[in-house]
Amino acid sequence: MNHPQIQFREHHHAEIDLDQLQNLFEIAAFWAKGRTIKDLSIAIANSKPVISVWDDTKLIGFARATSDGIYRATIWDVVIHPDYQGTGLGSKLVETVLSHPQMQVERVYLMTTYQQKFYEKIGFQTNNTTTMVLYNQANLSNMTTAEVQLSESLGA
Repeated sequence: MNHPQIQFREHHHAEIDLDQLQNLFEIAAFWAKGRTIKDLSIAIANSKPVISVWDDTKLIGFARATSDGIYRATIWDVVIHPDYQGTGLGSKLVETVLSHPQMQVERVYLMTTYQQKFYEKIGFQTNNTTTMVLYNQANLSNMTTAEVQLSESLGA
């Protein structure tokens, strides 16, 4: 890929264009549709690193992570605009997140619905033994497990 105008940037809370990020999620991330600007702001404020990918002034990629700085970290919200998928930017984005000092931990986790092969190429392995989830949202409290799984698969 040879796009000299493509830039990777690390952000602090107030530096990211949340309108462009919300739009990118609507276009390219079924699992993030409907996220509000307020919620995005809170998530970013509690994440480090926060990495974005820009083609000139257009936001075309994003990822963030949370970490305790020594034992565990989790990568969240990896997304590349559809027009740029398949160009290597997604791999470079994840590698950029992984190279951050906050990510130098024993284990890095992530969750994915359909992109297992993509992450395996970067070195991630499927782990069926340690992952559990607590659905801690009021609107999910009366749903069955099957309803919750269907809701997640539809990006609700």
